[in-house]
Amino acid sequence: MPGTIVVIPTYNEQANIVAMIAAVLDTPDNFHLLIIDDNSPDGTALDVEKLQPKYPDRLFLHKRSGKLGLGTAYITGFKWALDHGYDFIIEMDADFSHKPADLPRLKATCEAGADVAIGSRYVKSGRVEDWPLNRILLSKGASLYVRLITGIHVKDTTAGFVCYKRAVLEKIDLDKIKFIGYAFQIELKFAAWKCKFKLKEIPIVFKDREKGVSKMSKGIFKEAVLGVIKMKWNSFSDSYVKQ
Repeated sequence: MPGTIVVIPTYNEQANIVAMIAAVLDTPDNFHLLIIDDNSPDGTALDVEKLQPKYPDRLFLHKRSGKLGLGTAYITGFKWALDHGYDFIIEMDADFSHKPADLPRLKATCEAGADVAIGSRYVKSGRVEDWPLNRILLSKGASLYVRLITGIHVKDTTAGFVCYKRAVLEKIDLDKIKFIGYAFQIELKFAAWKCKFKLKEIPIVFKDREKGVSKMSKGIFKEAVLGVIKMKWNSFSDSYVKQ
């Protein structure tokens, strides 16, 4: 029976994807893996397809028509996971900034009582490696800004290494999640918090990518800065709970 699935969106991650698939699926925890590929011109999806016979019934691929945004990729993956009966759904990056060895800790945190387990850079024992100081300050400042505006008690609100219990993603109306860039991470945590779920952070070591190209841009930060205020305002009159 399905148990835990890891969802990884990809766009031009050929340099990392083969090693990442092996790192996730060769663990003893019997995780399943869903790759959401946005028509990567570098052939990422082709590499996934070549590996599918090695991992029958555990490695899945959903191909989209183009680069449609991180948030919509995750929502596509979450809906797929719910339709296929998974109890725990984990999101992570393809570039090894999140360590596959930490996957069991995230799942265990949810099994121990959390509804949402967040791999956090900014709690005790968490840290970032190989980032310049200005980027660390920007990231920490963004999370502080989100906490001040929304009141959410999460120190790493932009974290992208998260385990959700099925019940969380079933209760949230995923079609009401509006952010499509990295601010998606903020909004989904906010939605879970507004729906009264228990969020717990566990420390991770976040390491900057060694291969491939970062997808960060000025537009992503603009979406987060302006969107958080709008998100907070809309939450007074609208609910994230599925009707």
